[in-house]
Amino acid sequence: MIIDCHGHYTTAPKALEIWRNQQIAGIKDPSLSPKVADLKISDDELRESIETNQLRLMHERGSDLTLFSPRASFMAHHIGDFNVSSTWAAICNELCYRVSQLFPNSFVPVAMLPQSPGVLPSTCIPELEKCVKDYGAVGINLNPDPSGGHWTAPPLSDRHWYPIYEKMVEHDLPAMIHVSTSCNACFHTTGAHYLNADTTAFMQCLTSDLFKDFPTLKFLIPHGGGAVPYHWGRFRGLAQELKKPLLQEHLLSNIFFDTCVYHQPGIDLLNTVIR
Repeated sequence: MIIDCHGHYTTAPKALEIWRNQQIAGIKDPSLSPKVADLKISDDELRESIETNQLRLMHERGSDLTLFSPRASFMAHHIGDFNVSSTWAAICNELCYRVSQLFPNSFVPVAMLPQSPGVLPSTCIPELEKCVKDYGAVGINLNPDPSGGHWTAPPLSDRHWYPIYEKMVEHDLPAMIHVSTSCNACFHTTGAHYLNADTTAFMQCLTSDLFKDFPTLKFLIPHGGGAVPYHWGRFRGLAQELKKPLLQEHLLSNIFFDTCVYHQPGIDLLNTVIR
């Protein structure tokens, strides 16, 4: 079976984006805030959005199953407060769940968390629990930088994140470490911020002993691991300088990389370096 571990609902019906824009407008003018019930997307609309896009490509390219989460750039945790993020996450997670019910042999839900800058990660636990218990989510997307490119949160090795890790271990959930839209003009969202974050997440783990506290914790670093495979020698040297074990022993029982690098030479390099 071929499983795509990094699938996002990038083709959701336009009504979702319209509702989100209204929600954002309502941050400044509450009279413009939409109700959750105002968003109406039928099963037929969901089927059309999937059958003509993701499912068609899955059939063409021979993949069997997609782990399916809300669109990463739409998470936008830096917008609004926790209540805004909580409502938005609940809506997006429910849509992914509905897709998984319409196409149970092709899609399995992965949960977006309602993160917000300056808010403790433990506030995300109710949504995480709901998605696992009610929706059958098999993983989560964890944003190491809810500020959108300003990196105001502690590193992933900090105890700040431990309540989420404890739930991950309890439910045997992996986390894809995935940032969202950049609001820092220095970092283009997909061309810089995503890859910066992938590399940063790996380095935060390298310099720590996080996996001694959580031996079964599992992180998926997307986009092929950012700069990590290409600069494997550098990271190996840094681990040696910091008196850490060899990277294979130190990290690779807990950290995994996808192959989302968009060209075959990149995949070949990844498969050669990461064994």
